Amino acid sequence: MKRIIVISFLLGFLITSTLTAQLWQQNDAIFNSSGVPSLPFSQPRFADLDGDGDMDMILGNINDAPFYIENIGTVTSPTFTQGNDIFSGISSLDAEMGVCADLDNDGDLDFISGGFSGLNYFENIGTITTPSFQMVNDFFNGLNVGQIPIPDLADVDDDNDLDMVVGLSEDGSVKIYLNTGTVTVALFSESNVINIGDVGLYAYPNFCDLDADNDQDIVVGRDLLGFVYYQNNGDPQSGLWEVNASIFIGLGDETYWNSPGLTDINGDGTIDLIFGTAAGPLHFYENNGTPTTPSWQENTTLFGGVIDVGCASNPFFYDFDDDDDFDLVSGSQLGNIKYYQNVGTVYAPAWLEDNSYFASIDHSIYSAITLGDVNDDGLPDAIVGDLNGHFYFHQNTGSGFFWDTEVLSFVALESWSVPRLVDMDEDGDLDIVAGNESGNLFYFENQGTPSIPDWIEVAGYFGGIDVGTNCVPTVGDLNMNNSLDVITGDMWGEVQFFENIEGIWLEDPTPVSGITGEQNTTPALADLDNDGDLDLALGNYDGTLNYYENLHFIVDNDPELPQTNSYKLCNYPNPFNPTTTISFSIPIECKVDLSVYNIKGQKVKTLIAFPNGSLGTRSVVWNGTDENNQPVSSGIYFYKLKVNSKTEAVKKMTLIK
Repeated sequence: MKRIIVISFLLGFLITSTLTAQLWQQNDAIFNSSGVPSLPFSQPRFADLDGDGDMDMILGNINDAPFYIENIGTVTSPTFTQGNDIFSGISSLDAEMGVCADLDNDGDLDFISGGFSGLNYFENIGTITTPSFQMVNDFFNGLNVGQIPIPDLADVDDDNDLDMVVGLSEDGSVKIYLNTGTVTVALFSESNVINIGDVGLYAYPNFCDLDADNDQDIVVGRDLLGFVYYQNNGDPQSGLWEVNASIFIGLGDETYWNSPGLTDINGDGTIDLIFGTAAGPLHFYENNGTPTTPSWQENTTLFGGVIDVGCASNPFFYDFDDDDDFDLVSGSQLGNIKYYQNVGTVYAPAWLEDNSYFASIDHSIYSAITLGDVNDDGLPDAIVGDLNGHFYFHQNTGSGFFWDTEVLSFVALESWSVPRLVDMDEDGDLDIVAGNESGNLFYFENQGTPSIPDWIEVAGYFGGIDVGTNCVPTVGDLNMNNSLDVITGDMWGEVQFFENIEGIWLEDPTPVSGITGEQNTTPALADLDNDGDLDLALGNYDGTLNYYENLHFIVDNDPELPQTNSYKLCNYPNPFNPTTTISFSIPIECKVDLSVYNIKGQKVKTLIAFPNGSLGTRSVVWNGTDENNQPVSSGIYFYKLKVNSKTEAVKKMTLIK
């Protein structure tokens, strides 16, 4: 049996107790090393919003008001992270996206947005370094721009005030509204419009002087592949915008709803291209040409690292490449399977997308996949569910997958079947736990053998569990009581925990208290930091992933052994600086292991590892260093004594520097 001790700090005091509630820490960076979120229908635009001389990002999207992504790097070496919520007072109905410009010429940047309510103007009533935006009602009244127009501002006619280009959603038109007001009081009307062109649907224009001739060109994304580039072949006072199809050949040809933001993001004097997509991830093409002749080179380091399957992520973790760490596999809205090899470590995953081995698996939309060696040949096979509610068995041949249409052909779970392979009855073969769109759980027991499976549905196994809509299960011993638990997600972002108590499945909200997902939450359990407990990943409709680290400190304990510290384990002095002596007594000849752990349960250093320890008292000095002899920080540490591979005693010590 195992006992779990939860350690946390509260007002500077250490609290230690038997498990009564889960302790989680959200850390989505494990699936997003760039620090920039992947948002559906992303629209990046750039401006120096904190007045520090480098380019920050305004990241529009379809679900929320724009996000402020601060450049915490430099002009030439940008690094982005989510900044203060300076757009918190702005409704997403008024702003799916926006740009910043000094429209009233008062020295700070205002915010001009496009949303469901049309064009909107938010005056900056804050400062250059700390903006605060307040809506100016009816500022763009009289303009026929429809819903969700896409604006950008620049001085098109060289009269020192800001003009505006607008892309329309309904017909894809691109129009320039000349400012007939003043530099401090802008005025736009339908009587002063230049019609540039029509790109189809959902025009996303962005001003830039891409050929460095001192006038404003326009790059337009759209609800199609690629971009349309309107080069200004006139002059600063009298523009002549003509399509130049040669500049962006091959860019954005694999994505839709491309929304460009053009700026010199790396301070090298050339204009770079960053664009968002319907799926969400940002694409960055560095301009390695000259100020007058662009030459594009993809850069995946600045915004790379975001795991985004496109839509409807449905994660499952398995050591697919057999290198002793967890890889990630996921279904998607389009039905294809995404595979991310863990090229990091068991303690710190890093992901490399390579879908080629799974390319043959593609059924209906909204796929869900699970992996396991169901025929005992040493290769992980795949079972896939989809919107039709069926199961599809794909045998791993060693060079790819073979779809065996006979296996599991009887399964019909109405719609959106989500299977998970697990040895539920602990008989050495793999069973299937599954959910469906109606919110139900199903159990298919493998009544065959580890090499010849025969799955039979066991009706009523989970009793009357019904989570509402879109039930997605994951299975694991979360509370470490040697019994498998079930965690489910649903349509509304709820995460629920079910425990099997004497054959009856009961819900207990405590272990997942405080965890909520997004639309179509799809949970997956795995020990991603190799600390001995199960962490939780959540997929969602948008296609991204969230990560909740399990902060339990796990202590193995055999209930048949005396609970007293018969090995006289202790340390002196305690607290200590810089060293402490740990001593213990061995009453029998045995294998001995003495190690130090941090408060998260991660091993810091092995102090003693004797395959055959002799009788008597032993002691060892710990000098506050890790396995690499590097000093550790001040704090609480635990030292654990294992005898014959069983934990016999755990004590606490405090390092003070």
